[in-house]
Amino acid sequence: MLLAINNTTIFYEKTGTGAPLLLLHGNGGDHFMFDSLTSKLKEHFTVYGIDSRNHGQSAKTEDYTYETMAEDIYHFIKTLSLKEANIIGFSDGAIISLLLAIKHSEVINKMALLGVNLKPEDFTEENYQHLKEAYETTNDPFCKMMFEQPNIELEEVKNVTVPTLLLAGEQDLFKAESFQLLKDAMPNATLQVMKGHGHDSYITKQDILYPDFKEFFR
Repeated sequence: MLLAINNTTIFYEKTGTGAPLLLLHGNGGDHFMFDSLTSKLKEHFTVYGIDSRNHGQSAKTEDYTYETMAEDIYHFIKTLSLKEANIIGFSDGAIISLLLAIKHSEVINKMALLGVNLKPEDFTEENYQHLKEAYETTNDPFCKMMFEQPNIELEEVKNVTVPTLLLAGEQDLFKAESFQLLKDAMPNATLQVMKGHGHDSYITKQDILYPDFKEFFR
């Protein structure tokens, strides 16, 4: 389905019954990354698999900012009159979710942030160098986003009282301490480290987190 909001057009798939649960994918991806998870979550929730602007089947624009993408989701929730929306955001989707919570926490019931970072400096040194080289070589707008954004201060998240489940891979792209600092700053956050996993291996095309999500969002 297509929804015209915030001066763009967003594609989404809706399935299941129950409380609304939005799935927000990572950089360069689309809603299909959650297929395995959606097949189970739809038994308990009305699942909205969303393609962010400039991704998947959503409209392409000149605006590549997380703040605008967060506003897209705010307008998505308001336009569809979703009450007490739950959100699972992976990587870029987690950044979008956090920015939404900072500015419009009233529209969120609970959120799970998977592989989130507050600043480009949260990348490990090795991964930051890889990103820098990729950006300088390609000037790809998706790469440019990660290299320059987001720029969230810890002070900004201290007032986010939305119950939050933070997930990080044991070998994530980001420094382990960045997740702990975020968890400590957020009043209602818990942190779960996925042993033996990298940035996306525990979520992409898998449903191993289904029990955790079912328990957290119920």
